[in-house]
Amino acid sequence: MAISFEVRRAVASDAPGVARLHVDTWRETYRGLMSDGVLDDPGLLDSREKFWNAVLTDSQFEQNRVAVASHGGTLIGVAMAGPCLDDAAGPQQLYVLYVYAAFHGAGVGAALLNAVIAPGAPAALWVADPNPRAQAFYRKNGFVADGAVKIEDDVREVRMVRSTHAATSGQAVGVSADL
Repeated sequence: MAISFEVRRAVASDAPGVARLHVDTWRETYRGLMSDGVLDDPGLLDSREKFWNAVLTDSQFEQNRVAVASHGGTLIGVAMAGPCLDDAAGPQQLYVLYVYAAFHGAGVGAALLNAVIAPGAPAALWVADPNPRAQAFYRKNGFVADGAVKIEDDVREVRMVRSTHAATSGQAVGVSADL
C-alpha cells in the first residue's frame, strides 16, 4: 500500500491527538488480549492525554524521543523510545509504537521506529503475546525474543532485543529521520 505520510518530532500540542491515537490503537490491537474494562474505561482517554502531556512537557522525560506520523494532517502513528528500563542487552528501549491498522504495511511503523531508534542500533522492547503481526515486524527489524516474559495490565508480554551483532549485520531496514 503506497501512501504519503510525514514523520516528525512530537510537540506538546500533539498530546490530545496522540492520546486519541493511543486509545484507538489499543482498542484495535488489544481487544481480546486486554480486559474490556480497561479498554472501555470512560477515563482512558483523559488518562492517556495526561500521560502524553507529561511526556511532551515534563523534564523527567527529556531523554525520551517521541515521533508522530501524519497523513493528510491527521495523526496516524506514534513512537517513543528512551533509556532502557530493565536488564535487557541494550542502552535504549522502545516504549511505544502504535499505528492505526488502516496504515499497517505502508512503512509507517518502520519510519517511526527509525525516527526514535537509529536503524540497527542495539535496543530492547516489550510486545504483547500473542501479537504475531507486531512480533514479525520487530523480527524484520532485527529484534529477537530473549526469553523474558512479564504480565502487565493482564497482558502477557515478551521481551525482544536487537544486539550489536544485528546492528552490524544489516538486519534492520527502514528510513531514518532526524529528530
